[in-house]
Amino acid sequence: MATRIFPTAQDAEAAFYEALERADLELMMAVWSEDEDIVCVHPGGLRLAGQDQVRASWRQILSGGTRARVQVSQQVAVSGPMLAVHSVQENFSVPGEARPMPAVVATNVYLRTAAGWRMIVHHGSPAPGSAEPARDVPKTLH
Repeated sequence: MATRIFPTAQDAEAAFYEALERADLELMMAVWSEDEDIVCVHPGGLRLAGQDQVRASWRQILSGGTRARVQVSQQVAVSGPMLAVHSVQENFSVPGEARPMPAVVATNVYLRTAAGWRMIVHHGSPAPGSAEPARDVPKTLH
């Protein structure tokens, strides 16, 4: 499946956001590791594990017809020889829409493989203050 080689974790991350903007499922999945131990959590969504669940979720998202622009900001990157963790804020806008979409804070984890750097985890959550607060929900610390 993965035919592109990403020499750095930053290259893989750039391809991830390019795939998201272009609504390109094949490029999106080329960024992901072919291992079954991959995990994806979309904002407000369930934990998805493995190739089938991750691919199905991106297929649904990217087939929605809306092409959003994504500006990544506030990147904090920690990396070693085999693993890189990027914490970012994703700022979405849709051409023609007056208001930007709510921001997302995301953690992207990349693994260095024989085929270059590949994503193994993407976890997105609504950025604080960007989503409607839940009403009448007890606060639980875990």
